[in-house]
Amino acid sequence: MKGATMYNYPKGLYIDVRIEDRYSTRITYRNNELQEQKVRSNKGAFIRVFDGNRWYYASLTNLDSIQDQIFTLAKMATPDPDIANHPYVKMYEVNNEELMQYEKQSLKEVALEEKDKLIKEISDLCTDETIKLTNAFYEEDVTVKEIFTSKGAHVKFDKQTCGLGLSIQCVYEDNKDRFFASIAEIYFSELHKAIPLFKEEIEKNIDFIKHAVSFEPGEYPVLMGPIATGVFTHESFGHKSESDFMVGDEAMRKEWTLGKQVGQSLLTIIDDGTVEGNGFVPFDDEGTRGKKTHIITNGILTDRLHSVATAAALEEKPTGNARSINFEFEPIVRMTTTYIEKGSTPLKDIIKSIDYGIFVDTIKHGSGMSTFTIAPSRAYKIENGKITTPIKTSVVTGNVFETLQLVDAVSEEFQLLSFVGGGCGKMEQYPLPVGFGGPYTLVRKLNVM
Repeated sequence: MKGATMYNYPKGLYIDVRIEDRYSTRITYRNNELQEQKVRSNKGAFIRVFDGNRWYYASLTNLDSIQDQIFTLAKMATPDPDIANHPYVKMYEVNNEELMQYEKQSLKEVALEEKDKLIKEISDLCTDETIKLTNAFYEEDVTVKEIFTSKGAHVKFDKQTCGLGLSIQCVYEDNKDRFFASIAEIYFSELHKAIPLFKEEIEKNIDFIKHAVSFEPGEYPVLMGPIATGVFTHESFGHKSESDFMVGDEAMRKEWTLGKQVGQSLLTIIDDGTVEGNGFVPFDDEGTRGKKTHIITNGILTDRLHSVATAAALEEKPTGNARSINFEFEPIVRMTTTYIEKGSTPLKDIIKSIDYGIFVDTIKHGSGMSTFTIAPSRAYKIENGKITTPIKTSVVTGNVFETLQLVDAVSEEFQLLSFVGGGCGKMEQYPLPVGFGGPYTLVRKLNVM
């Protein structure tokens, strides 16, 4: 691929340039009335210069000034004649590849009227008398990235997602709650299958608000559906695997030593940047090729997520997880698509094994590091091997280390998910699109409140 020497790189420095061309659309209906219809397009670049001791950054929207900005940053730095042998610089990959997959079916070519019609169909589903407030929206993002480095790398690739989201507030007698559903796909044509899915979600939420009963707090076996499993994995363990938390923290490095048993043998956790969808990263924002990383393999901690800097600091290998939310920010260690690998036990057999417990079907949000919390949206009793009564719960919580050891079953049923509306937050960078999901996962004991 030509173009790796497009810029003049002053000697004695490592330099990379990340250019982003982004096109986005958002259409919103609130209480079945059109509220916004925005189409945006912008370009920008993020430039980094490294002299072996310090990084110098700049972001800009005038792409014609990139070369001038490189020279400006270089004047601030102190050139090192041996910069090529710096541990960071030695690790940067020199990839030269163009991966433009979506140009022939670009979301940019779909008429705005078609997008508006589709989200209006979702909004029109909200007719039940229990639904008091609705917010339905369509979102899409088409991004082309191009990365140049002073080592000679030049990669160019595209990614796109489009999706539908629906938030409704339901009221029935003394019960009042808000529910959210979302789905994202690669191509617009795939979204039409979402209409019956949203209809089903609305019906489940109405049934829930009408029949949910109070529940006694305590410790119970908890069965999590794919959405809950995905958020549990992301929040309880995914962030712990982001290695920038371990650099300079000897206690955490000892706690999370590679080769340590952290779960039962049925537990395997993967982060995979090659999966199409929200977390698709064919190359990360440092130009490292996206990878499938087995963080836990059969209960053993086998890897963690890295940028080049953290890999060098911990004497490990980059994993393609240096990501930023856009060209205004530097890349930091972030997840891509993170999930528990599917098991071999049918879901029906897992449910039958539970005498009395909780099924968390959908959730509102989750958070945590050493201790995690998940706020269920729809949760149900499991009694004598059957899912029964909907229940009102606020939080499901547990200690990460203890919970990983208490995963007793993962189903053969498995689902990876992408969404619109929200994303992952870390430091000041929010929202970053990520994928997650997994099997139905049974934890022997969690606190339910």
